[in-house]
Amino acid sequence: MRKDLVIIPDDEPGVLARLGETAGAAGINIEALSAFTGQGKGIVHLLVDDDRLALEAFTEAGFDVKAARDVCIADLPDEPGALGQACRQLADADINVEQAYIASGSRLVVICDDIDRARELLGAS
Repeated sequence: MRKDLVIIPDDEPGVLARLGETAGAAGINIEALSAFTGQGKGIVHLLVDDDRLALEAFTEAGFDVKAARDVCIADLPDEPGALGQACRQLADADINVEQAYIASGSRLVVICDDIDRARELLGAS
């Protein structure tokens, strides 16, 4: 199972470059990324193909990995309304989405309060 890695670095030039270089040097493929800044810090969410290796590589490179969270990854058709339909299924099941982003290959990555049920509803991994 893949995990969403959460890294909160200082907001400074080159952080994403260093993250990408660290992953590349360790042979880790970044499948999805969400990054933004505020109040002098960055918040980076990474979906990688090997979360254990990534955790080790990022830690050794001096990055503070704050969390490795379970995710629901669902294939979405690349067409209008697909996101709404998937999220409506979760909402109708009273599942609260805490974080969501799109990964390569039109895959929806969701962190929520009921991962197992979300996976079941969306036919996801």
